[in-house]
Amino acid sequence: MKWVYFVVGGLVLLVAIVALVGAALPREHRATRQARYRQKPEALYFTLAGPVDWRSDVKASGNLPDRDGRKQWWEQDSHGQRVTYELVEDKMPSRRVTRIAEKNLPFGGTWTIEISPAPDGSVVRITEDGEIYNVIFRFVARFFFGYTSSIEGFLRDLGHRFGELTTIEP
Repeated sequence: MKWVYFVVGGLVLLVAIVALVGAALPREHRATRQARYRQKPEALYFTLAGPVDWRSDVKASGNLPDRDGRKQWWEQDSHGQRVTYELVEDKMPSRRVTRIAEKNLPFGGTWTIEISPAPDGSVVRITEDGEIYNVIFRFVARFFFGYTSSIEGFLRDLGHRFGELTTIEP
């Protein structure tokens, strides 16, 4: 029976250490990645502004009524979590800024997507200005997933949409 106490005590200690380290990490972070595509900026822009059926991390999505004059929509991931987003800025074909519109999540922030012409196509640069409120999530994001994993997956999916192998750049 003593071993049960040791196991439970060890787990509690582990969670406490993770929470303390997570609390010591900054709540805000900035992460940026970019990739090059053989597509014109307009083609990339219309893909980004259109249906998200090309993204592997989105299992369902839908439009919502505008709020305060801003376009809103929801996306559902493979775990069933549904997140509402809003379009903060839209400059066709060079820039889109989206923000997580929900306030009750353990994370939030914006994605700024910039599309620039390049000699053989375009460069798409994504900057995430994120916040992670939950200290456990903060620890996991920093030490297990990294702040750039979602951006990199997004850029790879965009390349797959056009049949291109995507190299992620800092």
